[in-house]
Amino acid sequence: MVKSTVRFPEAVMDCVEEMVEEGVFSNKSEFQRFAVEYVLSEIEDYEPEMVDFDELQKEVFQHQPVSSRAEMSPEINENFYENAARVRQFAIRGDIETAEEYIDTAYPVTDPRCLLLDDLLESYRQHETDDE
Repeated sequence: MVKSTVRFPEAVMDCVEEMVEEGVFSNKSEFQRFAVEYVLSEIEDYEPEMVDFDELQKEVFQHQPVSSRAEMSPEINENFYENAARVRQFAIRGDIETAEEYIDTAYPVTDPRCLLLDDLLESYRQHETDDE
């Protein structure tokens, strides 16, 4: 395995630590590996290599109705990285409100990608608050 350091906003890590405490994941590293595998699995032709990926996915998304997952358009799946880049571009320019509206337009609130993109904005929100 290759070691990689990733920085997350504190709010994100609080959620991760809660999932570890609940026993969903054995540690933060397992969550991070799962998160990366999950995002990659949304890309066409990528098969997750993580042991027990399917079981973890079922447990993590157990509260999400199957119907909402079925409603996701293939076009939105294919454009996730383009959407993420657009959200980040708005955020870098200090236009957090437009970035939030863009996310809300692109994904339903129950979609995990919505949460991921919203977390992407967190550091920009904090930076904006620090500047005031």
